[in-house]
Amino acid sequence: MIKIGSIELPDFPLLLAPMEDVSDPPFRSVCKVNGADLMYTEFISSEGLIRDAIKSRRKLDIYEEERPIGIQIFGGDEEAMGMSAAIVDAVGPDLLDINFGCPVKKVVTKGAGAGVLKDVDLMVRLTSSVIKHTNLPVTVKTRLGWDDQSKNIEEVAERLQDIGIAALSIHGRTRCQMYKGEADWALIGKIKDNPRIKIPVFGNGDIDSPEKALAYKNRYGVDGIMIGRAAIGYPWIFNEIKHFLATGEHLPLPTVQQRVAVIRQHLKYSLSWKGPVVGIREMRRHYTNYLKGFPNIKEFKSRLVRLDTYEEIDEVLEEVLRYYEGFVAEKNLWTFAEGAPNCETAK
Repeated sequence: MIKIGSIELPDFPLLLAPMEDVSDPPFRSVCKVNGADLMYTEFISSEGLIRDAIKSRRKLDIYEEERPIGIQIFGGDEEAMGMSAAIVDAVGPDLLDINFGCPVKKVVTKGAGAGVLKDVDLMVRLTSSVIKHTNLPVTVKTRLGWDDQSKNIEEVAERLQDIGIAALSIHGRTRCQMYKGEADWALIGKIKDNPRIKIPVFGNGDIDSPEKALAYKNRYGVDGIMIGRAAIGYPWIFNEIKHFLATGEHLPLPTVQQRVAVIRQHLKYSLSWKGPVVGIREMRRHYTNYLKGFPNIKEFKSRLVRLDTYEEIDEVLEEVLRYYEGFVAEKNLWTFAEGAPNCETAK
């Protein structure tokens, strides 16, 4: 059993990464049903929370069936991070996570996200301010370092543990790599092997198949794995990994009936949470990923993204069920979802 503060997780938990414009309650709901053990909100600007920005406040929405769940914040100002931590504390999630990993320019130039990797002292101060202003367990998600010449994750892990963080998630790339190339887990494994490190260490980056999850579990000894892009359009990955780790066998690939059922569940939740206009519009980005691998699917997808009512969309989904009856799409284990975000991008 893995513990984060008072949160008890199963051995080798699978975490759903926070992804901007993806990890909202509707998406989290389908991932939870399909095996995600711990989930996070989209990351939230500390400045936005303090200004009472509508979009930032909206991201604080969490529901009992999602627990355990963490709210993730980012920022580069100690006072703002402390104040936003107090706001998050009042909402009552199970933990508070700090993003020190987002590499996009608009975040980094504000001295937040992965931009803080250039100043470990600032990272420590920001984290300390958050810890002082919340009663929640505080965790951190970060990267190996700024670039290949400054991979400072070993120092970061020790210093953040020393001031009281409860767990650390590490993406196996530097900021300068963005999401290019292959994630390097060797340093993640080195952190886990460090006898000074007592907190749970979760690895993140490029996990997109049960085989890879097992190989990295055995090779690097991490306490669990965080999955992001590979879950977009394929929430089944969590249960597939769990089954493979337990039995060495693969679950059957999801049928067209299962895919359409999840699309409907996701769409209904999106309508309920966001309303009929925004709910339908924001769901459009997901159809391509849910139906990836189906031959001749382009016509159906082009119709789905133009429709404006649930009833019309449901009729097309019925056509999909009839047209592809008995067909099972192969999952490309090494290709991430189309249109997957490059980071928990701030808007």
